[in-house]
Amino acid sequence: MIERSRARGRTPWMDGVHLLWSVWIFIVPLFNHGFDMRWLGFTLATYPIFLLFYYKCLSSARGAQEVFALALVALCMATLPWYPSGLTYFIYGCVMLGGCYRNMRVYLLWVVTLNVFVITECVYLGFSWPSYVSIPLTTLIIGVTVNAERSSDEKDAELKLSHDEVRRLAATAERERIGRDLHDLLGHTLSLITLKLELARKLRERGQEQAAAREADEAERVARHALAEVRAAVTGIRSTDMAAELASARLLLESSGVRLDYETLPADVPQQVERTLALVLRESATNIARHARATQAWVKVQVDGPQLTLCIADNGRGGLGDEGNGLCGLRERVAGIHGELGIVSARGKGTRLTIRVDLRRFAARELPASDQEQAA
Repeated sequence: MIERSRARGRTPWMDGVHLLWSVWIFIVPLFNHGFDMRWLGFTLATYPIFLLFYYKCLSSARGAQEVFALALVALCMATLPWYPSGLTYFIYGCVMLGGCYRNMRVYLLWVVTLNVFVITECVYLGFSWPSYVSIPLTTLIIGVTVNAERSSDEKDAELKLSHDEVRRLAATAERERIGRDLHDLLGHTLSLITLKLELARKLRERGQEQAAAREADEAERVARHALAEVRAAVTGIRSTDMAAELASARLLLESSGVRLDYETLPADVPQQVERTLALVLRESATNIARHARATQAWVKVQVDGPQLTLCIADNGRGGLGDEGNGLCGLRERVAGIHGELGIVSARGKGTRLTIRVDLRRFAARELPASDQEQAA
């Protein structure tokens, strides 16, 4: 359990805070016969054992944790005839037992069974009736609450791992694609350049200078063409895929309790536009998860002729004040693709970001790499 806390970025000392509930060991005598030497002796003898078992429950694997949780229950039942404060050990044992089972029904069955044994012993020893009610209620309420929180923490950790996995898989797929493109591109092009230069050398040796010059010029043209394509491929390495970013945003927001409904971009959106919009989405999703206090978010896409509109909205608290570095960075990104960014953020009515881009500005740029190089 301590290792799981460290994995979630929590200090193990936070689990030690629950030891404050052991103050009931010192409160129970106030409702019975008061503090006496027998109570003091049993407290001095059993409390260190309780602390050891509690630490073992936190630091051991699930299988061993079950053993030490049941040992706390056994410690209670063994000392109960002389030490009513030992009921506190029973409550701790029932709560710590929840860390051994992912199935809540199995855990509740264990708690009910153990309560039957303890209540039977309390009846035999002649305990007052409030004990028959308070102990089962306390173990059930605290046990279910603590283990529900623990289950929620585990789900958050799983969502975070899924979020990281989506990014990793997207990056791996992109690297593989770029690797295939570079292999296909450079394998053919470099072979062609080599052949051209070998032919130019042989022609020069034979005294055919003009033919050799033509082959050298052809090799130069092929090399420039390859250079332009390599630059385009390297640019693709740094690009961000919108589909992967949408999946990542959904995982991020769901881990924060925000439902995301989204639409995807058309397949023919220019790469530069898609890359910029993906980065805008990443920044917006992070802001919603951290600051918006929203329960619902939307990503909507509308294409009206050459006009592309991307809307990112939430139903959070809204009320954005002065634009900080985050919003200024978004405006700069959108301006880089000659787009317009609109922000509506009324207090209490959420925030809506609207990005409009005229795709006609990029139509003229969709030229073959050789034409781009000649234009340059």
